[in-house]
Amino acid sequence: MLYVACPFVGNLSKAQEEIIMSEGLDVIVVDDDPGVCRVITETIERFYTWGEVIAFTDTDQAISYCQDRETGVAIFVLDVFMGEKTAFIFLDAIADKFPMAAEDTIIISGNASDDVVNMCVASDITCLLEKPIRSYALQLAVRAIVAKYIKFAKKLLKDPVLAKNVASI
Repeated sequence: MLYVACPFVGNLSKAQEEIIMSEGLDVIVVDDDPGVCRVITETIERFYTWGEVIAFTDTDQAISYCQDRETGVAIFVLDVFMGEKTAFIFLDAIADKFPMAAEDTIIISGNASDDVVNMCVASDITCLLEKPIRSYALQLAVRAIVAKYIKFAKKLLKDPVLAKNVASI
């Protein structure tokens, strides 16, 4: 496992970070434009070390992949319009396997209209980036989601009672 300096991590030792991310926090990219999907994926792969980066240009394949996984968490980078489907339809389709998916999603749009913004707000999505995407904006958005999980993991490491309660769920 590679280790990088991340401003959100705090003072975790390498061993603590390895425990926290032993299962990995994967990033799932879905964009029906192969060129855009490739650029987003390559951008994330340059800095992301906490899990795999998995990309799809076919929304139905992405949904099947997510539904075949164990229930858990992942970071999603989704084009708002993917052929006949939208990012919101995608999120509804995987909600049973990824209950935090909306909060862990970055929406990508060629044109962030009022309708797109309103749909994001209604869906509890707090990150919307317009194309062309600036690599630093994408990096900060992904790292903000990672930070949420690292902060929670640090609480689990410091509080054995909380860790035991969470493990029993």
